[in-house]
Amino acid sequence: MAAELQYYGTGRRKNAIARVRIIAGEGNFVINKRGLNEYLGKKTLEMIVKQPLEITETIGKYDVIALVHGGGTSGQAGALRMGIARALLKADISLRPALKRAGFLTRDPRMKERRKYGLKKARKAPQFSKR
Repeated sequence: MAAELQYYGTGRRKNAIARVRIIAGEGNFVINKRGLNEYLGKKTLEMIVKQPLEITETIGKYDVIALVHGGGTSGQAGALRMGIARALLKADISLRPALKRAGFLTRDPRMKERRKYGLKKARKAPQFSKR
């Protein structure tokens, strides 16, 4: 029995980190040992995760197995998208122009702003009283 080819990719977004593995298959998604819609729960987040496969027209060719931790559901979906894109790139280098044009290979640098002392949140100040 020959070992199946596996391709790995790591994706990051906000505080979420996704370790993604793609294997030739029929398009199944397993995220933290659960299905895609069971794990994310929203159609918009599922759409974000599937974008790299749709753009490269490989939607039914690979099974995606991922371990994700940190952040919220939106950040995790973005991390999964980047991880899948990087794994697809290792599987087939000719997909690079399409993935690059869509912006899936660039890490989104936006992070939560830190809280400052004297304020309630990063920018929200306590109510001002003149008297």
